[in-house]
Amino acid sequence: VILPLSGLVVFSLSFSKKYLRDIYSGPVSEWPAPFVDEGVNWKELGLLPESPVAKQRDSLKHIIELGKTLFFDTRLSGSGKISCATCHQPELNWADGKEKSIGHEGAINKRNSPTIQNSWFYKRLFWDGRSSDLQDQAFAPINSETEMHSEMPDVMRKLRKVNGYKELFKKAFGDEQVDPDRLTEAIAVFEKTIVSRKSRFDAFLEGNRKALTNSELRGMHLFRTKAKCMNCHSGPLFTDNLFHNSGFSGNDDGYYKVTHKDEDIGKFKTPSLRDVMKTGPWMHDGLQKDMSAIIEKFNNSDLPAGKDKLIQPLGLTKREKKDLLAFLHAISAEPLEFQKPDLPE
Repeated sequence: VILPLSGLVVFSLSFSKKYLRDIYSGPVSEWPAPFVDEGVNWKELGLLPESPVAKQRDSLKHIIELGKTLFFDTRLSGSGKISCATCHQPELNWADGKEKSIGHEGAINKRNSPTIQNSWFYKRLFWDGRSSDLQDQAFAPINSETEMHSEMPDVMRKLRKVNGYKELFKKAFGDEQVDPDRLTEAIAVFEKTIVSRKSRFDAFLEGNRKALTNSELRGMHLFRTKAKCMNCHSGPLFTDNLFHNSGFSGNDDGYYKVTHKDEDIGKFKTPSLRDVMKTGPWMHDGLQKDMSAIIEKFNNSDLPAGKDKLIQPLGLTKREKKDLLAFLHAISAEPLEFQKPDLPE
């Protein structure tokens, strides 16, 4: 049944399985309008985008290879035990599966380590947005006392002693010079190649009508309508690229530490929901370990004061919550196979 609502055409939440499948199997441009609040700048869900450097892989192959090698090299840390890949493991969808990442000499870091899959999409990096791009972001963990506990001059001295790196830097940049800008540029370019595997949701969009179960399809419809998930999680990567106080901030001021604006207290970057069921535990502090419980909190708005006005009680039924969870599984894929590099000597 199609019903008018506030000038938009939307679908009744009572529908037949065949009717729903027929509608969503059609062009995305003909899907029902999503339920979003006034003023929300949303984008329609869509196919997984390719890496921004996909068309340049041949010309960038030596820089990518250098960045990949550096990403896995523990010599970038003060202890010689920690690499970028320690907290971003390819077999764990480029996260680490821990509540909070473990750094130098067992130090527990302040926040959860997010996946770097599709990280090239974000306008700002880190949970609190303190870095403006991937190259700038690469500096921070190396210099952090609790993470890699190193200093760039020390890292440069180590790498310049490794003959294998001289050759890698020469292939990448034309000469053997090893410097911080080249190191972080190479890591950033490598990270831009890290893209999720296509999910069953993508297969459905590509024309496989049976790629989603009835429950997952109902969950997709709920995601776009009654559950109002697209207030914050829209577009092909399921994120608005903005910052919100979701009610899970605890005592962490988040984005406020960057902007120093009172309205940004407790705000954190909206994470992409691509592969969300493979990258828990969730939220900036990693304290949320049960996605069903997270859905329940959003459903009842059982969250502290100060949360974003976009977050209101949803009134989902038991089956609807189950269907919504099923859809989150449908947009989550197993990690792509990845060949780790041999480190130079």
